[in-house]
Amino acid sequence: MQCLSAIRQVARLVCVATAVLACSDQTGTGVPNAPGGPGAAYGIWTPSPWDNCSKAMHDRYAVVGPDGKLYPTWHPPVDPASGCRFGHEHGRDPRGSTLYSTTGAIPFGLANEALDTWDPSGMRHEDHVGHKIEWENGVQLQRSENGQRVAIGVTCDFLTKIHQGTYSRDAFTNNLHELAYHVRCSDGTELHATIMVAFGTPGEFVRSCDKATTVAVGPATPANSPAGNGVRFIPDRACIEQYILVPPGQFSQFGQGLYEDWVSGNYLRRPDRSQLAYFDPHFAVFSPSRYFEGTRSDLTGRSMDACYEVEPNGDRAAGGNCDASTSNGANLDVSWDDPRSTLNGLVREVYFNQTVINNAAGAQVWYSDPFGGNASTTPFPGSIRQRVAALDNTRAFPLESQAFGSTRNYGGNGVHAPN
Repeated sequence: MQCLSAIRQVARLVCVATAVLACSDQTGTGVPNAPGGPGAAYGIWTPSPWDNCSKAMHDRYAVVGPDGKLYPTWHPPVDPASGCRFGHEHGRDPRGSTLYSTTGAIPFGLANEALDTWDPSGMRHEDHVGHKIEWENGVQLQRSENGQRVAIGVTCDFLTKIHQGTYSRDAFTNNLHELAYHVRCSDGTELHATIMVAFGTPGEFVRSCDKATTVAVGPATPANSPAGNGVRFIPDRACIEQYILVPPGQFSQFGQGLYEDWVSGNYLRRPDRSQLAYFDPHFAVFSPSRYFEGTRSDLTGRSMDACYEVEPNGDRAAGGNCDASTSNGANLDVSWDDPRSTLNGLVREVYFNQTVINNAAGAQVWYSDPFGGNASTTPFPGSIRQRVAALDNTRAFPLESQAFGSTRNYGGNGVHAPN
């Protein structure tokens, strides 16, 4: 077993055990030694009745972050050593990304932890299962010319980790979610950033099936959450009634009624507010397990429940996910968290758009606050280490958006909502 330094420029595993991301310390517990102790995100997952891995087995998948604290990280849905099921997934195995040799294992909750120090009144702790990784190697950047997409001769590798929970009411009001964004391109562009993204306005979202109607819900947590660029498009009851519950003889349109998209616009800025870097991926989810239901006390409607619903006029769900989840109506007992349900948010896609760096002849290592501001070349309390190439890659034209991941399904192996 080859041991690595506990604290590197970017977080990585302390020890790697034969093709498994579990780590070992001298006690043999399988958990790496972290001089800073556990971060708030570590050890918060517990198994549901559907899962047969223990909490202790899950907690072995951990990484020491650049702050010296212990964080959870990516793991497969099934533990390779024991064969037990965790019941949730974190997206694509990052070890296949060409960027992994630079990033190492991605810590889940690093920016949340930094926010605790930067602004103790603004603590924002997120659940475990919402952390999702996606990556793509060798992406040919494109622009539009005469209505056609053409390659510009630059190839990039992308690796992202977003916290995007689509099973609970959290995202109805809370716009702050952790993002790790890594890119390296053939033209010298390179950015490794971790921040708390403010997806639009706290306390509200925009109806996903019309992308126009603002739905006000209530106060966010934390109450002082800043508004940000972008928006959270989330389905609500109106989407269910329009696209899922349909008249006899029609099929439900799940791609319209149960699809959500979180659009971001993110900056690293110097203390004078000048731009150091800009990046704007967005993250879409097919068939989330919940939608907004304003008439319920918990505001949470279950997508799976809509499969069994019949409106007074006879409208009901037909085809697609509902038929797949119920074996064409034969199973009448599929709950929202049942592994048989395909309304679970397991299919997602990431849109890569612009990555602009304004750092000609500048330092390559910066420290920003958790929102990407106040970037300095020296660390400060609550800061996060960011790596930015020393160049200016500003282009006279925008890049075309490119989406990846929709053909991948991270389900099976007992994976189910909450996910």
